[in-house]
Amino acid sequence: MARLIFVVLWLGFVGYGFLLAPPDQPDTADLILRLSTGAWDGLNPAVIAVFNAMGVWPLVYAAVALVDGRGQRLWAWPFVVASFAVGAFALLPYLALRAPVPWVGPADRLVRILERRMFGAGLAVAAGVILVWGLLAGDWPAFWHQWQTSRFVHVMTLDFCALWGLFPVLLVDDLPRRNLGDQRWIIPAVLALPLVGAALYLALRPPLPEASLAPAEVATPVQI
Repeated sequence: MARLIFVVLWLGFVGYGFLLAPPDQPDTADLILRLSTGAWDGLNPAVIAVFNAMGVWPLVYAAVALVDGRGQRLWAWPFVVASFAVGAFALLPYLALRAPVPWVGPADRLVRILERRMFGAGLAVAAGVILVWGLLAGDWPAFWHQWQTSRFVHVMTLDFCALWGLFPVLLVDDLPRRNLGDQRWIIPAVLALPLVGAALYLALRPPLPEASLAPAEVATPVQI
């Protein structure tokens, strides 16, 4: 049932983004180029903040999904890599195909890097600066107009909200791996601060156990 829900969400998200969202504007390509290259003069800080937040979200998901993917029958990393370009459009298929699994150790070098408290702390600081600056400096009435008229701004904002709302799907399975299964209050606490809460979780969560499974017990990833 959960898989069907995520498939429906993914199809609905794709269909809405291409068919029902506001139309593309002639300056969309130029806007994306300026946002990507830091040529921000004259741009609404609210749009800049959301765009930069969308660069932090994939790193947050990577720190949880690449741990989660160690016990799956499919690799998580292709979905994580794709999420840097298309956000939730790439991660929803992974959420549909994955299953709750225990931690399969030991941690490799990449996981050890993502597990470092400094990694989560750095993301939390970056997220906090981005969102506070956007809230204080952003022209939100103008942002509302852009959300109504620009497909890029509209879909990017919905993508941010989707990543925010979907994070507990992985979080609920990450908690038991760290002996936090009975601390369910963490989930609403993380959701209370968009993006910042998820990054703070990475900075504060206990480390993974070092126990590993025998080779015969480890699920073999398959390419898809």
